Amino acid sequence: WAVLVAGALMGAGDVIAQQLVEQRGLHGHHCPRTLRMMAIGFCFVGPVVGSWYRILDWLIPGNTKVVAVKKVILDQGAFAPCFLGCFLAVTGAVNGLSVQDNWSKIQQDYVDALMTNYCIWPPVQVANFYFVPLQHRLAVVQCVAIVWNCYLSWKANRM
Repeated sequence: WAVLVAGALMGAGDVIAQQLVEQRGLHGHHCPRTLRMMAIGFCFVGPVVGSWYRILDWLIPGNTKVVAVKKVILDQGAFAPCFLGCFLAVTGAVNGLSVQDNWSKIQQDYVDALMTNYCIWPPVQVANFYFVPLQHRLAVVQCVAIVWNCYLSWKANRM
């Protein structure tokens, strides 16, 4: 279920990026790009993030305020930087970039994307880890992530 939600919301984020941010219009909409972003959501984002939450809950069990802060520190200090780099690499590969072009794109986008991540995700994750049961965390994140997915789609597909 979580994988399906992740794929659908990655696709929705791309549609929003193309229509509202890039203002492509319906005739200029690039459907293959939306399908690629959905595939990344189904095959990469959903499974990786869903597994991460299970691992994080195993590493740091509980849902007190202190536990939530510890989880956010580990999530944002270790997982987010690695995940974001992998996401950009996967997106570049799926978009057909050569290894050299993909590496250049990652170097161009990574720091800005990571800093934007740090503006959005820590408060969301504190609430998520403190209030939300494990089985619903990915869904909560993906609902908040519709805006984040829009940003990532725009960032990753800017050539």
